[in-house]
Amino acid sequence: MAKSKNRHDLMEEIEGDPFLDDPEAEVADEEITDEAVAAEESTALRSEVADLKDRLLRALADTENLRKRAERDRRDAELYGATRFARDMLSLHDNLDRALDNVTDAVRDTAPGLVEGIELTRRELLNAFERNKIEKIDPKPGDRFDPKFHQAMFEAPVPGTKAGDVIQVMSPGFTIADRLLRPAQVGVSAGGPAKQ
Repeated sequence: MAKSKNRHDLMEEIEGDPFLDDPEAEVADEEITDEAVAAEESTALRSEVADLKDRLLRALADTENLRKRAERDRRDAELYGATRFARDMLSLHDNLDRALDNVTDAVRDTAPGLVEGIELTRRELLNAFERNKIEKIDPKPGDRFDPKFHQAMFEAPVPGTKAGDVIQVMSPGFTIADRLLRPAQVGVSAGGPAKQ
């Protein structure tokens, strides 16, 4: 079994080595070692700097995305925050329209102030809608049916019309900014009657 050398024996071997006794060789070894250590440290530092720079850029990108998302959410809340309230107000609009549609000449003569009050209330409601970017969708008979803004309540063959034409409007629709609040309820033509 080979006996391991102790430190003293190793030192004697090293001191007896003519190459190791050369002071210039010793300095060169130290320089190489110092240069290697410095290069290794420099590489490690560069790697760490690159890693930190990458993490910083990712954090900046995340922050910018968060800022944009918050801005978009704020803008959406400003534009569409009143959507539920606006939907509730649509029935008020419909009721005012029905009241005005049922006013006869006799009622106008008997209670002109009442009729004028209903008209002013309706006009003020429409002004409030306009200020809040709520627009009326009011198709006319003969317009093309648009499934984005219209809801077909029935379909009937009507002479002199093309299939897909609006033939009757039951109630107007509304949008808020660019979103649909309620589609216009319409009757749609199935085209002219079939030829016999």
